[in-house]
Amino acid sequence: MINDKIIVPLDVSTLEEAIALVDLLPQVSFWKVGLELFVSAGSEILPILKERQKRIFLDLKIHDIPNTVAGACRSASKYGVDLLTLHATAGRKALQAAVEAVSTAEQRPKLLAITLLTSLNSRELAFDLKTPIELPEYTLQMAILAQESGIDGAVCSPQEVAQLRQVCGSDFLLVCPGVRPRWAASGDQRRVMTPAETIKAGADYLVIGRPITAASEPAKAWDKICIEVEQSS
Repeated sequence: MINDKIIVPLDVSTLEEAIALVDLLPQVSFWKVGLELFVSAGSEILPILKERQKRIFLDLKIHDIPNTVAGACRSASKYGVDLLTLHATAGRKALQAAVEAVSTAEQRPKLLAITLLTSLNSRELAFDLKTPIELPEYTLQMAILAQESGIDGAVCSPQEVAQLRQVCGSDFLLVCPGVRPRWAASGDQRRVMTPAETIKAGADYLVIGRPITAASEPAKAWDKICIEVEQSS
């Protein structure tokens, strides 16, 4: 089902706000818990989501030395989440350590490597991060590094998903933030496409937040996005 492919972020700062949002959108089956909520409220939201039989994308974007990455992933795997993120730029040893760390988990999360944050564009990659290769090539190399290291998939912008799907194959999970319906503002997302375009390009999951959660009627915005994607498939 199309709605199973849409992940909605709980980008709020309190547990009470998170529960209220989940209550407001009972039709959402997959929620993202990111740094804002996790740092503010800890892990309390995770068992609440599990009790409600929701799937969980724990988006902590872990980035550290291999031993610390392994420890963090091992600890995160105890929550029984479905997806867990770490930065590809942590390097091959850290990525491999993460894979080994979650291998014996009772409910092993799928590991996703962040290729390049969707708030960054080509100019910033070149001038701010001093990276000499073009943005599409950079994200592809990060995805290949992740796949070679045993990581299950990658987080990339919709604009790179077609190339990554072609090179990395059908079994490599691709999760796309930076997805915006034509009627929604792009905000701080720089490399965006519509939900229908992103699914057609080969994404497995779409992360769509503010067009839904900041709408005057979130449930209607959710339904509108689902209809748009279904009509295009």
